[in-house]
Amino acid sequence: MTQFDLELKQITKIYPGGTLAVEAFDLQVEKGEFLSFVGPSGCGKTTTLRMIAGLEDITSGELYIRGVNNTHIKAEKRPTATIFQNYAIYPHMTVRQNIEFGLKIRNLSASEIRQKTGNMIDLLDLGSVADAREHSLSGGQKQRVALARGLITEPEILLLDEPLGALDANLRRAIQDELKLLQRQLNITFVFVTHAQSEALGMGDRIVVMNAGRVEQIGKSEDIYFNPQTPFVSRFIGKNLLFEGKISGANGGIASIETPHGVLKAGMAGAGKISKGQQGLLSVPSEYIQFGKSKASGVNAITGHVKQANFVLNTVIIYMTLANGDVVKIDTHVDKVKGQDLNPGTVLNCYWSDKQGRIMLNETNNSGGA
Repeated sequence: MTQFDLELKQITKIYPGGTLAVEAFDLQVEKGEFLSFVGPSGCGKTTTLRMIAGLEDITSGELYIRGVNNTHIKAEKRPTATIFQNYAIYPHMTVRQNIEFGLKIRNLSASEIRQKTGNMIDLLDLGSVADAREHSLSGGQKQRVALARGLITEPEILLLDEPLGALDANLRRAIQDELKLLQRQLNITFVFVTHAQSEALGMGDRIVVMNAGRVEQIGKSEDIYFNPQTPFVSRFIGKNLLFEGKISGANGGIASIETPHGVLKAGMAGAGKISKGQQGLLSVPSEYIQFGKSKASGVNAITGHVKQANFVLNTVIIYMTLANGDVVKIDTHVDKVKGQDLNPGTVLNCYWSDKQGRIMLNETNNSGGA
């Protein structure tokens, strides 16, 4: 029987007054996995993290860590450590004292504390500030101190609640790389919460997309990005063109949808759940859009007028008005539009393969739908 580092079984959290924060969440996490939670504010991702840490009571369901039921175990008794966005560094202590604090309360010997603390300071390159206090540390140094203090107790699972949120964009990207490398080096399971889609997709081995207390999709980055399974994921993740309409057929894994822009085809999301006559949503990643006219079979095409085109480094952001007045936004590489006139009012033809999009039920238009 497989023993997971972390397993959630129908975990539910209902706050006093009846507010549902997390509903019937099932999850299995392998040892050494980097799991990213992402979703809008209030979606339940931080509440889930706090239930794993023991900082929130579980209303129903069970939580296991390495096969041991931790559902009702107090936070301080769990084999986890949590790093918060504000780092919670003790300002009256030096960096070294902050890092060794968790070992002291476990009554380790002075020599063992010294050795473990020294190793952690070396691992996170904090030697030059080991005797400094919080007020003199940079944002990146504070983040490393928080990591060191969490890792020093050798937790089985490290929980990170938006730990990079206070950093500027350049430092944030640098720390992302460092954090991923550190996790690989230590082979510790990381559960990472963020509201930033690119951060979740770039760091996680798997990504959990949450919305309104429910799990929308769990998968690898490429699956979440290029194979969204729900309308929410299509709208929240990536830079997708979205077309609503009525499903007119489904066969051999390919569905067709009648839209104001003609009948379009794509692969089906959620095999077996789509049938003729239902309201559907077609999602196409901007990266797949080609420009010009194509005579190949198995190709979808739309035509519109350029409303605006913005060049940002090697990317072009095109706003195109379609015949019915809808405006679509296409983010693409400059090489794809070479030779195309992108002046406002110019006719622009776009096309993509049937296999490069996903058609799913448009839940907002299918009351009581499957």
